[in-house]
Amino acid sequence: MLLLNTHTRHNDALDMEDAEVLGSDAAKKAARFLSFRADHRITPLHSLSGLAKKAGVSAIHIKDESERLGMNSFKALGGSYAVICLVLEEAARKLGIPVDISELQSPAVREIASRMTFGCATDGNHGKSVAAGAKMVGAKAAIFVHSGVSEERVAAIAEYGATMIRVDGTYDDSVAEAQRKCADMGWTVVSDTSWPGYERIPSLVMQGYTAMLKEVVASLPETPTHVFIQAGVGGLAAAVAGFFDIFYGEDRPQFITVEPDRAACIFASAEADDLIKVDSTEPTIMAMLECYEPSLVAWRILTRKADAFMTITEEDAAETMRQLARPVDNDPPIISGESGAAGLAGLLAAVRDPDMRSTLGIDETSRIFVINTEGATDKGRYEKIVGMTAEEVKRVG
Repeated sequence: MLLLNTHTRHNDALDMEDAEVLGSDAAKKAARFLSFRADHRITPLHSLSGLAKKAGVSAIHIKDESERLGMNSFKALGGSYAVICLVLEEAARKLGIPVDISELQSPAVREIASRMTFGCATDGNHGKSVAAGAKMVGAKAAIFVHSGVSEERVAAIAEYGATMIRVDGTYDDSVAEAQRKCADMGWTVVSDTSWPGYERIPSLVMQGYTAMLKEVVASLPETPTHVFIQAGVGGLAAAVAGFFDIFYGEDRPQFITVEPDRAACIFASAEADDLIKVDSTEPTIMAMLECYEPSLVAWRILTRKADAFMTITEEDAAETMRQLARPVDNDPPIISGESGAAGLAGLLAAVRDPDMRSTLGIDETSRIFVINTEGATDKGRYEKIVGMTAEEVKRVG
């Protein structure tokens, strides 16, 4: 399904605070912080020329986050970045002097961090990022996971020394429980979703993603005409839409959000012209996108900067995973999880549908940008869908 953004707010300027969070100075700061992370390297931007020819477009470029910082996801950036910022701010307050990222491992800063606990709800990747950030600075982490999070993902987070707390229900139930428990315990919530009165920390999480986007614009050979980005609560989608709007200005590409049709809270909010919570139905294989209420900050940006909203099916995502693992022509094989493939799945669904293709103005001159947001974070499910292990895909490459 496709829905154009016809809101009266569409094409309004970003709010000043959102522009500051997602602007070039913020991206430079996020990139500098990233340089202090272990295992830091720029992730690849692949050209899928074979798939572009098959899809009838000029170019498809995909930013591959499947090995970001050894965590298999772009979310390695946001949660850890927010934790580092909050520790530096607390150290500056306690010590009475500015504290730079280069001093993060100093005894004075680590002593202050050791008394801090960071909590969050997660489907897997965000919690891993927060836990990794806490471990890096010498703080503690308490990570809340709902009943749909696999034991494999729980174990991957626990490896960073986090206390794992199971919550009955959905992701939204785990968000509410994390908020309650952290308030009771005096812990700091580092959420990638936002609500009234809680916006700054989720904005820091989004700001962490701009380090990746700075890499993207430095590597793209031409300005894209269309961008398809997956959305859960909308944080990544809003970060990309806002950053590209600031960076490209009047030449900015069309921006399309992509969601599972079983958890399409952004689409439903766009349809209602208001931020709403949707009911949970069947679980989606796109577990990292299984969210039922948009982030307030993300929604504020997307109502201004998204040009269209679309949904995809379970099979759209699964088939795109298989397409990336077994590419056409000389395209590189890419390991993509169910949620990681969703943006590209949106493009492929759009080009198959003549009405969607026409509505979005996609033709043989179109240049598409997408992000593979995660690798095989659930290896068992990946192997079942793709019919190959991630190791076998690597060997093919």
